[in-house]
Amino acid sequence: MGPTASGKTDLAIELCRQLPCDIISVDSALVYKGMDIGTAKPDAKTLEAYPHRLIDIRDPSQPYSAADFRADALAEMEDISAAGRIPLLVGGTMLYFKALRDGLAKLPESDPDVRAEIGRLADTKGWNEVHRQLALVDPVSAERIHPNDPQRLQRALEIYRICGQTLTELQALQIRENVLPYDLTTLAIIPEDRALLHQRIEQRFRQMIEQGFIEEVQELFVRPELNLNLPSIRAVGYRQVWQYLDGTYDQDQMIEKGIIATRQMAKRQLTWLRNNWHFEQISMEDPEKLNQALKFCSSITI
Repeated sequence: MGPTASGKTDLAIELCRQLPCDIISVDSALVYKGMDIGTAKPDAKTLEAYPHRLIDIRDPSQPYSAADFRADALAEMEDISAAGRIPLLVGGTMLYFKALRDGLAKLPESDPDVRAEIGRLADTKGWNEVHRQLALVDPVSAERIHPNDPQRLQRALEIYRICGQTLTELQALQIRENVLPYDLTTLAIIPEDRALLHQRIEQRFRQMIEQGFIEEVQELFVRPELNLNLPSIRAVGYRQVWQYLDGTYDQDQMIEKGIIATRQMAKRQLTWLRNNWHFEQISMEDPEKLNQALKFCSSITI
């Protein structure tokens, strides 16, 4: 686990060289086909040598939920374990990690009309207005969900508008499927110097632009069924490039906003990690982090 640009994939591959591990991606953007540069998806050569499960399993027009992830991840974990190997879950989508560990309350299925209505509200009045309306009906969820987290904001308000009960009420009432038939050994790469992480985020975003990120989003932009209301297009980086293509920003503004949004995401990831998970901390700057990880994992038995 760890924030974006902290080096999770590189460490995972090194662990796979030393231990009988198979990688399962825990990333809400890597599931989408055709979204490669902006997600920092491992290249074809790396994926051939070290396959990542749950990558390229959805078209960007298709939704993929935390419940979908939990079901898919459990199936992959069972398959890997049956082969006598270790499932190694790697990524930064903390909601997916939480869903795997704790299970999920049974919530109403998404309603495209209600979702589109909330999307139009956000387009005309901004996500702060969506957050304000959520706070009126479900202050507990509004306190927990940041105004800059549109996907979770939209879902929480959608649930209330669909069934008249809040996300908080449903989570309290529903019986959770929280029995995980595995012991979790958790490593988290944490930056000791936040400025260094910010530097790496900026450098990587600019490299993505040089590698053809704008052209990648252009191929999505021309597809009539795709729009900013979809989780795939709202992914950090993709949203900002999309808005550049529709004329909202010039290129310099897009790059600046993309870097800022990525830094904000990293901050949320770190905050969530520290507040919700017990883990063995590995310094992002430590050149011996592989040895530290191997030492911590030495008690794993198959």
